[in-house]
Amino acid sequence: MSNLYKRIAELCEEKKIKGATMCSEVGISKGLLTDLKMGRRTGVSAVTAQKIASYFGVSVGYLLGEEDKKEQPTKNDGLSEKRQMLMDFVMSVPEDKAETLLRVMKSIVEAD
Repeated sequence: MSNLYKRIAELCEEKKIKGATMCSEVGISKGLLTDLKMGRRTGVSAVTAQKIASYFGVSVGYLLGEEDKKEQPTKNDGLSEKRQMLMDFVMSVPEDKAETLLRVMKSIVEAD
């Protein structure tokens, strides 16, 4: 059982939800959580880590066990409101749709 799984299980317990519920709401595979639990995987992609951390309102460092502080960094981080909204949207896109979204975004920018 990975440390990441233990942290996710702890956060699910605090929120009084099942891991499957979190997976559905975050848009990740339930199999990923099973693989973490069974030790077949020990980590996740940066995008997936950010999605899970955002869901629980914790920092990625806390989720990964690299820091003790639970709080997420400040939302703005110097970005304009529109860029922050764009970042929030991009982080909510399921992994299997990310490549398509990237192609669409690039085509829009390159068309200007």
